[in-house]
Amino acid sequence: MSVRLIETEPGRWRVDKPASPVARSALPCPMVISDTMPPTEQVDGKFYESKAAFRAVGRSLGLIEVGNEKPKLMVRSTDQRSVKAARRQAVKVAAEKFKAGHRAR
Repeated sequence: MSVRLIETEPGRWRVDKPASPVARSALPCPMVISDTMPPTEQVDGKFYESKAAFRAVGRSLGLIEVGNEKPKLMVRSTDQRSVKAARRQAVKVAAEKFKAGHRAR
C-alpha cells in the first residue's frame, strides 16, 4: 500500500485524500425558510398563513413565542460584594478562633 503525500508548504506534508463533495440541494436557495404555514388561529380569533403576521400579532398582544424568548442572565450569589465580604469575615473569625485554641467537638 502506498500513501501519496502533498507538500502544502516547505517542510509540511499531508496525505492526499479524495475530497468528498459538499452536500447541497438541487434547489436554488436551500437555506431560505418559507414564510407560509398552514392556517393557524392566533389568540385574537383570526387565522394567519404568514409566520411574520402571526408573530407580529402575538408580540403586539404581549405574548412570548416559546423557544424565541431571550433568557435573563443569571447572577451568581457568590459574585455579590456583600456575600464575598461575609465569607471573608466568616473565614477570618474561624481562623482567629482556631489560633486561639478553640476546637469544635
